[in-house]
Amino acid sequence: MTVVVPPPRPVGELLRVQQLTRTENGERLHALLWRAGDGWRMVSSAVLGGGLGERAWVLNAQVSHGYRRTDPDRHLAELAEAAGARGAGVGLMTAADVTAHGRARDGGVDVVATAGLGVRGWAATPIAGSALPPAPGTINIVAALPVPLTDAALVNAVATATEAKVQALLESGYDCSGTPTDAVCVAARTVRVGEQAHAFAGPRSVWGARLARAVHAAVRAATIEP
Repeated sequence: MTVVVPPPRPVGELLRVQQLTRTENGERLHALLWRAGDGWRMVSSAVLGGGLGERAWVLNAQVSHGYRRTDPDRHLAELAEAAGARGAGVGLMTAADVTAHGRARDGGVDVVATAGLGVRGWAATPIAGSALPPAPGTINIVAALPVPLTDAALVNAVATATEAKVQALLESGYDCSGTPTDAVCVAARTVRVGEQAHAFAGPRSVWGARLARAVHAAVRAATIEP
């Protein structure tokens, strides 16, 4: 696996991702790896490292459109290990080319989004439609906040990010709320001595508003046709 080292970190940037390249079954595939390090709590819907807890890295890996493995968590763990990621982390998966990601920053909040919209629709569908097997198209959103959040605020941040994603899709001309396999990861700093975690992350809170604007801009950027 080859690793493309990103340029020097701009002042204030939290999400500094490395681009990884590998070949599987003759196909050239990419991944984005954020080596966050210690001092982060994350909440995620990801297949690997999902839930809420301390995490040290986030991997967003591209897979083939005909992906058939039934152990994606193990696959992602193998890719992270091969890239040298250590400790507990979060692994996301998509059939989209992650090199065409969108990113945005607002008031200290950093967001990286990848968008595969080949299979998309609305969250609430008729029963017949909901039985269709999901394909790994996927919109993946990774967000980092430079402040600590309570557990409830982290959950609130996931809702805020999702609302902003849908707004961005509609404004980009997509008549949908997302894909069947969308995933999100929100990272916040752990509480330091003398600090107090923020209790709110809704779209009208200070940090929630910044998160919403950053997610909106990153998703818009990721959905722009090349």
